[in-house]
Formats: sequence, C-alpha cells, structure tokens
Amino acid sequence: MDVRPGGVWEFVMHGPDGVDYKNRIVYDEIVKPERLVYTHVSGPIFKATVDFTDQGDKTAVRVSMVFESAELRNRVATEFGAIEGLHDTLSRLGDQLATADRAEFVVTRVFDAPRDVVFRMWTEREHVMNWFGPKGCPISECTIDLRPGGAMHYAMRMPDGGEMWGKWIYREIVPPERLSFVSSFSDREQRVTRHPMAPGWPLETLSILTFMELDGKTTVTMQGVPLNASEDERATFTNGHASMQMGWTGTLDQLDEYLKKAE
Repeated sequence: MDVRPGGVWEFVMHGPDGVDYKNRIVYDEIVKPERLVYTHVSGPIFKATVDFTDQGDKTAVRVSMVFESAELRNRVATEFGAIEGLHDTLSRLGDQLATADRAEFVVTRVFDAPRDVVFRMWTEREHVMNWFGPKGCPISECTIDLRPGGAMHYAMRMPDGGEMWGKWIYREIVPPERLSFVSSFSDREQRVTRHPMAPGWPLETLSILTFMELDGKTTVTMQGVPLNASEDERATFTNGHASMQMGWTGTLDQLDEYLKKAE
C-alpha cells in the first residue's frame, strides 16, 4: 500500500468460495483527512471516491463508485453483491475503530489443536456446554443460532445454586478465522439486563475473536470493548480488566483441558 497520488495498493481477498481474488488500485487524489479517490484497475474497472465528513466526535463516510457502463455497474451489484459487501466492510471498520478504544480488553491464548477444531469449540453447543464459563460456574442451558443476527443464549449455574443468563448476538462468522458478537447479560426470555453484581457495567460489549494457526497450534485472540456505553460505564469496564483477565484465564484453562480430552 503506497498511499500517494499515483501510488498502488495491491491485496488479495480470500473468497468464501475458496478462490483468491487479486486486486490492484491506483490512488488518484488524496486530501487528508477529507477525501480519497482511486481507480480499481483489476477485474471490474471503476473509480471510487471516499468522503470523510466531520460531525463533531463522529465521522460520516460516503463511498461512491463510477463504472464504465450502467451494465457493468448492475452486474457488479447483482452478481458480486457489491452493495452488501461494502456495508459489511464499513461495519468491520466500525468494529475495528471500537476495539482501538482505550477501554479495550484483550486476552490471547495458544492451543495445541488445529484452528478448525478450536473454532468448533466456540460455535457448537455440544462443545460449548463442556468448557465455557468461569471455573465453578458450568453451563446449565444453551442454545446456539449460528448466523449473523442469530444468538447464543445460555445460563451459568452459580456456586450458590442460582443461575446467571447471558447472550451473544452474532455479527460476523468466518469459519475458521473470525467470530464477532455483541454480548450482554440477559434473562430467560433473552431480554438484556444489567450485570447482576455490577449495575454500572455496560449493557453491551462488542467482542471480536480471531483464530490463527501455525504449525498445528492455534492462537485465539479476543478483543472486547464497551458498545454504546456512557463514560461511567466505560470507566467501570476499564477498571474491571483485572477481574476479567482472571475469569477468562480460568475459562480458557477449561477449554485447554477439554481439547485434550476431545482428541
């Protein structure tokens, strides 16, 4: 990526069909921080303009593309799903910006198992039931609707015999590479509730999991950040990093032990 007028950006997108799509763009205009103009010169040719408009503490991003013909524009939109794809791309940009926040919580663990196996541990009910949750708080109920917009809804049995409910609303599912979801505490009817022991906790947290494999081992990195939270809620989340680290360490210890048994 050579970001200057006349500079070139080359990248490869790995499609869900297993095909690698090579892309090459040439930058035409760069006006920091207001506008980018570039031409996509590989595959369908088009000129794109990206405008960044300051709206106080927010930024509006507008992307427009001009094709050589209306026929080509329509084919790219219908056959390649360009409109939906751009919405997905900008959604991921929002997720990336959120996790770059100062309140971000990160935990990483290496597991001695292939990533397709590790990914299934996080997404299949029969596996989740056997390891998920802090030590001493096993999962007693769980349903998983694994699709964007679907939910994992679960109950943890607490040491005092009570139950604590939670849910994940899936945003992105890219087996076996990436999983993102919005997590919250809930009740049995899946209604969002406050943290039962910390009323100042954010109602929603965005979590992004990435799975990277090297030499048969898988590194799982989880990034979490408050979503739509007040300053007080963000402060509560930041102050809770140490306890979250302890809780996730115990949870991932259980996943590590379960993976050894599952082999």
